[in-house]
Amino acid sequence: MITRRIAPIFAAVAATFLASSPAAAQGNELQASFDNAFGTEVRDPRSFEAIYETGFERRIAELADGDRGRIGVAAVDLATGDQLYVLGDQLFPMASTSKIAVAATYLEMVEQGRYSLTSEFPLLIPVRSAKFSSRAAPVRKGNYMQAIDLIEIMITRSSNPATDALLAAVGGPERVNDWVRRQGIENFSIDRDIATLVRDDGEYDPAAWIDPRDAATPKAMIQLLQGLHRGDFLSEQSRRVILGAMSRTRTGKRRIRANMPTEAVVSHKTGSLNNTSSDIGIIQSPDGRAIAVAIYVTGQGSRLARERRIAAIARALYDGFGARARARQNWTSAPRTGG
Repeated sequence: MITRRIAPIFAAVAATFLASSPAAAQGNELQASFDNAFGTEVRDPRSFEAIYETGFERRIAELADGDRGRIGVAAVDLATGDQLYVLGDQLFPMASTSKIAVAATYLEMVEQGRYSLTSEFPLLIPVRSAKFSSRAAPVRKGNYMQAIDLIEIMITRSSNPATDALLAAVGGPERVNDWVRRQGIENFSIDRDIATLVRDDGEYDPAAWIDPRDAATPKAMIQLLQGLHRGDFLSEQSRRVILGAMSRTRTGKRRIRANMPTEAVVSHKTGSLNNTSSDIGIIQSPDGRAIAVAIYVTGQGSRLARERRIAAIARALYDGFGARARARQNWTSAPRTGG
């Protein structure tokens, strides 16, 4: 059913078909276009074989099936450069996964000498207000904390007042967007502070609506993780601050970490909003390999179901990239014979 909550991308598709298709064919073509755009079609298992070349890729595509809500996946083996994407170029709500970029923006200002890790800022605590009653949700100042502590609780506990404190310190969402763009990352946008984002949450259903506000593609988030891991964006000290906090994350125990073997080390950041759950991070295996993953799940019926889907996809990525690495190692170490 087409309702007022049609995403801009679907509206454009609909307009094209309404202008050029016979009336009898419009319904089927519009539904097919909607499914193609949102990844919501009921997929014939045989279609996976045509789109995804390997059993590993098909397994991820099956786990990221979109018939109960959009699911976006991006993953890169940071040692080999192997990549895997499902709806990797589609926008998803970042929710609290955006907090990594907020921390990075602040740390660049530390490197520039504009702030320090011991600079103090007040927590910005939301004041109750009606949804959509103002452009920005009202906040009040709370206790002052050092920036290093604000970063710690912003990442490990996903503190919204700490995030808004640092977001205000750097100059607002546009300053974060500017930092991200300067790193060569597109399809990323923070548009509101966290207090406003949370207060006005639920305006649209992310399972059936692509809202460009406060959104990013899974590919963009992988670029962010990859650059932080390699040290492309920040100094080694700043890199340790962010990745160290991500390694101590306390939220999302049922997400990426849930199905991981005990020897795997997960550094990650979770996100949650209306009908959407996400987790992005770096998984390190005992042999030193690292995989960057970004998983965004909408719909699925419940938060628990979304979290289980994230956990299953993450473990399949870990196992699949591990199998690829072992196969490559076996191939390169196999004796060669001349002819």
